[in-house]
Amino acid sequence: MKYIVFILFTVMTNAAAQVMLKQGMMSLGPISFEGVNPIVKLLQIVFNPWVFLGLCTFVISMASHLYVLSKVELSFAYPFLSLAYVAVAIVAYFVFREDLNAWRIAGIAFICVGTVLIAQSGRDLSGHGQETASLSSDKIHSEIIR
Repeated sequence: MKYIVFILFTVMTNAAAQVMLKQGMMSLGPISFEGVNPIVKLLQIVFNPWVFLGLCTFVISMASHLYVLSKVELSFAYPFLSLAYVAVAIVAYFVFREDLNAWRIAGIAFICVGTVLIAQSGRDLSGHGQETASLSSDKIHSEIIR
């Protein structure tokens, strides 16, 4: 549980990147590759300020996620990324005026409940995954030497 701050940072930067990418694509309008060099169009998309900032934020998010993966079990850390959907849905409702109907709210509730259950499972981990990985690695190494 001591890495939860880093996990939540990963989630929030992931969600922020999605919002920036959406803003960038909205500012560009509908994408069409008709009558234009696809490379030029792709560069126009990538170097849109919002899209570029969103991509940079994804890099930060992935760096944070890699740090988290070096510290906790994948099966514990990865499900937290579903909270990015929750954050994106809420921001999209307020910023982009996207629909947030009863079905989506129910889905968000399920995601939150599932994430809380997974978080509870991590209370007794306290590095247990690292020890298990080390033991497995040592065991594999000794088998290779034989």
